[in-house]
Amino acid sequence: MTTEKQLALSKKLEISFADPKLLQQALTHRSVGSNNNERLEYLGDAILGFVIADALFKRFPDVKEGKLSRLRASLVKGVTLAEIARELNLGDVLILGPGELKSGGFRRESILADAVEAILGAFYLDSGLEQAKALILRLFDERLDAIDIDEIIKDPKTRLQELLQSRKQPLPIYSVSELKTKDAQPLFEASCQVELLKKPVIAQGNSHRKAEKKAAERALTLLEGKL
Repeated sequence: MTTEKQLALSKKLEISFADPKLLQQALTHRSVGSNNNERLEYLGDAILGFVIADALFKRFPDVKEGKLSRLRASLVKGVTLAEIARELNLGDVLILGPGELKSGGFRRESILADAVEAILGAFYLDSGLEQAKALILRLFDERLDAIDIDEIIKDPKTRLQELLQSRKQPLPIYSVSELKTKDAQPLFEASCQVELLKKPVIAQGNSHRKAEKKAAERALTLLEGKL
Protein backbone atom coordinates (compact mmCIF):
# COMPACT_ATOMS: atom_id res chain seq x y z
CA MET A 1 0.00 0.00 0.00
CA THR A 2 1.40 3.38 -1.04
CA THR A 3 1.71 5.87 1.81
CA GLU A 4 1.15 9.63 1.55
CA LYS A 5 4.89 10.21 1.86
CA GLN A 6 5.60 7.79 -0.98
CA LEU A 7 3.02 9.54 -3.15
CA ALA A 8 4.65 12.87 -2.32
CA LEU A 9 8.03 11.45 -3.32
CA SER A 10 6.62 10.23 -6.65
CA LYS A 11 5.21 13.71 -7.25
CA LYS A 12 8.61 15.29 -6.56
CA LEU A 13 10.20 12.85 -8.98
CA GLU A 14 7.45 13.57 -11.54
CA ILE A 15 6.76 9.85 -11.96
CA SER A 16 4.12 7.30 -11.06
CA PHE A 17 4.45 3.57 -10.49
CA ALA A 18 2.08 1.12 -12.14
CA ASP A 19 3.27 -1.29 -9.44
CA PRO A 20 3.63 0.69 -6.17
CA LYS A 21 5.20 -2.35 -4.49
CA LEU A 22 8.36 -1.68 -6.49
CA LEU A 23 8.72 1.77 -4.96
CA GLN A 24 8.10 0.37 -1.49
CA GLN A 25 10.78 -2.26 -2.02
CA ALA A 26 13.20 0.39 -3.33
CA LEU A 27 12.78 2.30 -0.07
CA THR A 28 13.23 -0.76 2.16
CA HIS A 29 16.65 -1.20 3.75
CA ARG A 30 18.11 -4.66 4.34
CA SER A 31 17.72 -4.14 8.10
CA VAL A 32 13.98 -4.75 7.62
CA GLY A 33 14.28 -8.22 6.11
CA SER A 34 14.90 -10.20 2.94
CA ASN A 35 12.52 -8.21 0.71
CA ASN A 36 14.85 -5.20 0.57
CA ASN A 37 16.28 -2.84 -2.02
CA GLU A 38 19.73 -4.39 -2.58
CA ARG A 39 18.91 -6.07 -5.92
CA LEU A 40 17.14 -2.94 -7.17
CA GLU A 41 20.17 -0.89 -6.13
CA TYR A 42 22.41 -3.14 -8.24
CA LEU A 43 20.17 -2.61 -11.25
CA GLY A 44 19.83 1.13 -10.72
CA ASP A 45 23.59 1.55 -10.38
CA ALA A 46 24.14 -0.04 -13.80
CA ILE A 47 21.40 2.02 -15.48
CA LEU A 48 22.62 5.25 -13.89
CA GLY A 49 26.19 4.64 -15.06
CA PHE A 50 25.02 3.97 -18.62
CA VAL A 51 22.70 6.99 -18.85
CA ILE A 52 25.27 9.42 -17.43
CA ALA A 53 28.00 8.00 -19.69
CA ASP A 54 25.70 8.45 -22.69
CA ALA A 55 24.82 12.03 -21.68
CA LEU A 56 28.48 12.99 -21.22
CA PHE A 57 29.48 11.34 -24.50
CA LYS A 58 26.92 13.45 -26.38
CA ARG A 59 27.56 16.72 -24.49
CA PHE A 60 31.34 16.65 -24.84
CA PRO A 61 32.25 15.21 -28.26
CA ASP A 62 35.86 16.44 -28.06
CA VAL A 63 36.66 15.22 -24.54
CA LYS A 64 38.84 12.13 -24.24
CA GLU A 65 37.81 8.90 -22.54
CA GLY A 66 39.88 9.43 -19.40
CA LYS A 67 38.25 12.78 -18.62
CA LEU A 68 34.80 11.40 -19.44
CA SER A 69 35.42 8.58 -16.96
CA ARG A 70 36.38 11.07 -14.26
CA LEU A 71 33.33 13.18 -14.99
CA ARG A 72 31.05 10.17 -14.77
CA ALA A 73 32.66 9.05 -11.52
CA SER A 74 32.13 12.48 -9.97
CA LEU A 75 28.44 12.47 -10.94
CA VAL A 76 27.49 8.94 -9.87
CA LYS A 77 29.54 8.81 -6.65
CA GLY A 78 27.83 8.23 -3.33
CA VAL A 79 28.29 11.83 -2.17
CA THR A 80 26.36 13.18 -5.18
CA LEU A 81 23.61 10.59 -4.84
CA ALA A 82 23.22 11.39 -1.15
CA GLU A 83 22.89 15.09 -2.04
CA ILE A 84 20.08 14.22 -4.45
CA ALA A 85 18.45 12.08 -1.75
CA ARG A 86 18.50 15.00 0.68
CA GLU A 87 17.01 17.31 -1.96
CA LEU A 88 14.14 14.81 -2.22
CA ASN A 89 13.87 14.44 1.59
CA LEU A 90 14.33 10.74 0.98
CA GLY A 91 15.32 10.05 4.57
CA ASP A 92 11.73 10.76 5.64
CA VAL A 93 10.42 7.97 3.40
CA LEU A 94 12.98 5.22 3.98
CA ILE A 95 11.79 2.00 5.58
CA LEU A 96 14.40 0.96 8.14
CA GLY A 97 14.70 -1.72 10.78
CA PRO A 98 14.58 -0.71 14.48
CA GLY A 99 18.37 -0.72 14.84
CA GLU A 100 18.96 1.55 11.84
CA LEU A 101 16.16 3.85 12.92
CA LYS A 102 17.69 4.21 16.37
CA SER A 103 21.19 4.87 14.99
CA GLY A 104 19.99 7.50 12.51
CA GLY A 105 20.23 5.41 9.35
CA PHE A 106 17.87 7.81 7.57
CA ARG A 107 20.74 10.34 7.61
CA ARG A 108 23.51 7.93 6.60
CA GLU A 109 25.06 8.84 3.28
CA SER A 110 25.50 5.27 2.02
CA ILE A 111 21.88 4.33 2.81
CA LEU A 112 20.57 7.46 1.08
CA ALA A 113 22.74 6.90 -2.00
CA ASP A 114 21.75 3.24 -2.25
CA ALA A 115 18.07 4.15 -2.03
CA VAL A 116 18.38 6.59 -4.96
CA GLU A 117 19.90 3.83 -7.10
CA ALA A 118 17.20 1.40 -5.96
CA ILE A 119 14.46 3.84 -7.00
CA LEU A 120 16.05 4.12 -10.43
CA GLY A 121 16.16 0.33 -10.73
CA ALA A 122 12.55 0.01 -9.58
CA PHE A 123 11.33 2.66 -12.02
CA TYR A 124 13.19 0.97 -14.87
CA LEU A 125 11.40 -2.31 -14.10
CA ASP A 126 8.09 -0.51 -13.81
CA SER A 127 8.23 1.83 -16.81
CA GLY A 128 11.14 0.84 -19.06
CA LEU A 129 14.50 2.30 -20.05
CA GLU A 130 13.33 5.48 -21.79
CA GLN A 131 11.28 6.60 -18.78
CA ALA A 132 14.12 5.73 -16.40
CA LYS A 133 16.54 7.68 -18.60
CA ALA A 134 14.25 10.72 -18.55
CA LEU A 135 14.08 10.55 -14.74
CA ILE A 136 17.87 10.36 -14.40
CA LEU A 137 18.40 13.29 -16.75
CA ARG A 138 15.90 15.37 -14.74
CA LEU A 139 17.66 14.52 -11.48
CA PHE A 140 21.09 15.35 -12.91
CA ASP A 141 20.12 18.21 -15.21
CA GLU A 142 21.60 21.04 -13.13
CA ARG A 143 24.74 19.06 -12.32
CA LEU A 144 25.31 18.24 -15.99
CA ASP A 145 24.82 21.90 -16.93
CA ALA A 146 27.27 23.00 -14.22
CA ILE A 147 30.16 20.85 -15.44
CA ASP A 148 33.36 22.81 -16.00
CA ILE A 149 35.80 20.77 -18.08
CA ASP A 150 38.71 22.91 -16.90
CA GLU A 151 38.07 21.95 -13.28
CA ILE A 152 37.88 18.18 -13.61
CA ILE A 153 41.61 17.57 -13.28
CA LYS A 154 41.82 16.90 -9.57
CA ASP A 155 44.42 15.51 -7.25
CA PRO A 156 45.03 11.94 -8.48
CA LYS A 157 44.32 10.51 -5.02
CA THR A 158 40.88 12.18 -5.05
CA ARG A 159 40.18 10.99 -8.59
CA LEU A 160 41.18 7.44 -7.72
CA GLN A 161 38.96 7.45 -4.65
CA GLU A 162 35.99 8.76 -6.64
CA LEU A 163 36.47 6.18 -9.38
CA LEU A 164 36.56 3.31 -6.88
CA GLN A 165 33.54 4.65 -4.98
CA SER A 166 31.56 4.87 -8.21
CA ARG A 167 32.33 1.18 -8.78
CA LYS A 168 31.41 0.22 -5.20
CA GLN A 169 35.03 -0.86 -4.64
CA PRO A 170 37.12 -0.63 -1.46
CA LEU A 171 39.27 2.49 -1.13
CA PRO A 172 42.99 2.25 -2.00
CA ILE A 173 45.51 1.37 0.68
CA TYR A 174 48.75 3.37 0.71
CA SER A 175 52.03 2.61 2.40
CA VAL A 176 55.15 4.76 2.17
CA SER A 177 58.75 4.08 3.10
CA GLU A 178 61.80 6.34 2.98
CA LEU A 179 64.68 5.12 0.82
CA LYS A 180 68.35 5.66 1.52
CA THR A 181 70.18 7.63 -1.15
CA LYS A 182 73.87 8.24 -1.74
CA ASP A 183 73.50 12.02 -1.73
CA ALA A 184 71.31 12.06 1.40
CA GLN A 185 68.47 13.69 -0.55
CA PRO A 186 64.98 12.63 0.58
CA LEU A 187 63.38 9.90 -1.52
CA PHE A 188 60.15 8.09 -0.71
CA GLU A 189 58.58 5.02 -2.25
CA ALA A 190 54.80 4.68 -2.14
CA SER A 191 52.73 1.57 -2.68
CA CYS A 192 49.10 1.93 -3.74
CA GLN A 193 47.06 -1.24 -3.37
CA VAL A 194 43.77 -1.43 -5.29
CA GLU A 195 41.59 -4.53 -5.20
CA LEU A 196 40.85 -4.36 -8.94
CA LEU A 197 44.57 -4.53 -9.79
CA LYS A 198 46.56 -7.73 -9.43
CA LYS A 199 49.51 -6.15 -7.64
CA PRO A 200 50.33 -2.91 -5.82
CA VAL A 201 51.39 0.09 -7.89
CA ILE A 202 54.77 1.54 -6.90
CA ALA A 203 56.08 5.07 -7.41
CA GLN A 204 58.78 7.31 -5.97
CA GLY A 205 58.94 10.98 -5.09
CA ASN A 206 61.00 13.43 -3.06
CA SER A 207 58.22 13.75 -0.48
CA HIS A 208 55.72 11.42 1.15
CA ARG A 209 52.82 13.19 -0.59
CA LYS A 210 54.39 13.32 -4.05
CA ALA A 211 55.16 9.60 -3.95
CA GLU A 212 51.54 8.78 -3.07
CA LYS A 213 50.26 11.10 -5.82
CA LYS A 214 52.43 9.42 -8.44
CA ALA A 215 51.31 5.97 -7.30
CA ALA A 216 47.66 7.03 -7.46
CA GLU A 217 48.17 8.51 -10.95
CA ARG A 218 49.68 5.24 -12.19
CA ALA A 219 46.86 3.25 -10.62
CA LEU A 220 44.32 5.51 -12.37
CA THR A 221 46.01 4.98 -15.73
CA LEU A 222 45.90 1.21 -15.26
CA LEU A 223 42.26 1.24 -14.14
CA GLU A 224 41.04 3.55 -16.89
CA GLY A 225 42.49 1.15 -19.45
CA LYS A 226 40.89 -1.79 -17.67
CA LEU A 227 37.36 -0.56 -16.79
